[in-house]
Amino acid sequence: MAENTGDAPGVLAGVRVLDFGRYIAGPFCAALLADLGADVIRIEKLRGSEDRWVQPVTENGAGAMFLQCNRGKRGLTLNPMKPEGREVVRRLVATADVVIANLPPDTIARMGLDYDTLRAIRPEIILCTVSALGTRGPWANKVGFDGIAQAMSGNAYLTGHADEPMRAWVPYVDFNTATSSALGIVAALLAREQGRGGQRVEASLLRTSLTVNNPALIEQRLRRPDRVGSGNRGQTAGPSDIFQTRDGWVLIAVTGQPLFERVAALLDDPSLLTDPRFADDLLRGEHGETLSAMMAPWFAERTTAEALSDLEAARIPAGPVYSPQQALDDAHIQASGILGAIDYPSAPIAAPIANSPMELSATPAHPQGRAPLLGEHTDEILDELGYDGDEIAALREARVV
Repeated sequence: MAENTGDAPGVLAGVRVLDFGRYIAGPFCAALLADLGADVIRIEKLRGSEDRWVQPVTENGAGAMFLQCNRGKRGLTLNPMKPEGREVVRRLVATADVVIANLPPDTIARMGLDYDTLRAIRPEIILCTVSALGTRGPWANKVGFDGIAQAMSGNAYLTGHADEPMRAWVPYVDFNTATSSALGIVAALLAREQGRGGQRVEASLLRTSLTVNNPALIEQRLRRPDRVGSGNRGQTAGPSDIFQTRDGWVLIAVTGQPLFERVAALLDDPSLLTDPRFADDLLRGEHGETLSAMMAPWFAERTTAEALSDLEAARIPAGPVYSPQQALDDAHIQASGILGAIDYPSAPIAAPIANSPMELSATPAHPQGRAPLLGEHTDEILDELGYDGDEIAALREARVV
């Protein structure tokens, strides 16, 4: 098990999680549980699962996403489609508390990871499944990634421009799905402690994306504004936009009358407060293009540092638009301790892997170590399951592990 480097054991110490996930939603869910002290076993293909190699950053090809989403886990390679592999799965499940599989429902069934099969082995097992579009409806078995959910929920339509929908660069749907799945698992573990037995936890990328975009859907159903994308400019309040300074870019977000009054004072333009176009948030959003045009010269006259200083003095929410390198170099981000430093074999330097997004004062949550090498803990885990050296060698010879 990965070493717990904190002063106190994690709140999930003693809980074993089998991670059959791929890419982000399943693996990061499992990583959050590992941050809380769970023993998480990452199970992947013998040659390495596809997500191991995305955006490679080490000499052996391990990817940036893999390093983040699989920190603190033990690694086991396995072919669960072979009979001997099914037996390994059976023994693993018999020792486990949670199984995570972000795979299509039909794939889960073929691998013997469906809830009925697992429950027959371990009656109190908790199964967390994450699919692209959910388990009900005509597209229940459709494969998909984060961007598909962004597109189908209306998010991409509103994120871009009127003539060009645009998905977000960061896979926020995946990460939010992982977080809600981890919450569901913790709730299921608590329910089991209360004597309610195991259960199935279901999540999907589409469910998450519809949740994130729910206010827009509510507004559309009730008011039918038929909004279209407006780039960086907000539509329900203002001024809310990204503005160019003499040496960079700054984002401001103004919502509510008190903040708008501060903007009027900043621009030394009290007429803004009596202009009927800007009487409330919704009107300011509808006339956001006009407000942005009024704000742009103020920013163009200043450096980013000067603009941020003046905006902070006025208590107007604002922040610099950073490149990834500028984010790494920022003094506040460095001082926050959010980005850790975890070594990985064949990586040139320690990776700045984000610490757990939640902080607990009595039972700290934090990465318990680096991501595993391919199959790094296979022999160790099989030994725990009762396989002897000859049996492990035979499994390797048969390409089961």
